[in-house]
Amino acid sequence: MTSALPKLGIIAGGGTAPQAVIEACRRDGRPYFIFCLEGQADAGLAAQGAHQWQPLGALIRLRDAVRAEGIQELVLIGHVRRPSLLEIKPDWLALKILTKIGINSLGDDALLRAIGKALAEETGARVIGVQDIFGDLVVPVGRLGRHKPDAVAEADIQRGMQLAATLGALDVGQSVVVQQGLVLGVEAIEGTDALIARCGALRREGEAGVLIKRAKPQQDDRYDLPTIGPDTIRSLQAAGLRGVAVEAGRALIVERAETIRLADEAGLFIVGVSA
Repeated sequence: MTSALPKLGIIAGGGTAPQAVIEACRRDGRPYFIFCLEGQADAGLAAQGAHQWQPLGALIRLRDAVRAEGIQELVLIGHVRRPSLLEIKPDWLALKILTKIGINSLGDDALLRAIGKALAEETGARVIGVQDIFGDLVVPVGRLGRHKPDAVAEADIQRGMQLAATLGALDVGQSVVVQQGLVLGVEAIEGTDALIARCGALRREGEAGVLIKRAKPQQDDRYDLPTIGPDTIRSLQAAGLRGVAVEAGRALIVERAETIRLADEAGLFIVGVSA
């Protein structure tokens, strides 16, 4: 029996978010094809269905596969580490994009938007955000789990949200850690888990710090939304932090039940905050 749902092309970066999208496709009976980004995606994704390993700069190969597979919608999900030009090895289509926006935009939101636009134009597929089809992955407003932030944590969250918006506008990162009003660290190229570990070594006495994750004000929500999951909670616990606040409606939670269970057991809070 043919599915009534359009076939989804999953352009998969690192982390567990691509697996969550695959599981949601299976649950909904949506056909899918996985493009595993070389040097980014977890090796285990290759066992999750029809796929091809996709070099970062081989957009012609990606375009041709989208056409051949009859893919109607495309989603980019998972962490993509900022590449060097040598790593990209751009074909003529990728080089055309880089020339248009400037090589200095590598890893920036402008690059992701340009790639999405080019793929839509070249293939006719619709580039969408995960939240457009799998709304249950989106973090809502309010507390998730048993624990909630106290007044000190609420103040840290407010400060962190303001700082994250400023840093995001500069395209620096999406995450900060704040403790008792003191900024312990901001996310750069190292990623959230490394940020958490670094801040764990810097924490002061008293009420522990909070991780705050917020989408960049200017970013296209189809790409690179902040994401939390079980690994986030494990990292927070190991670093001695007390919880995480994310921008409600513009952040994803993977393995929701397991993430909340781990937070409850560790005494950590998870909260979605309106920006």
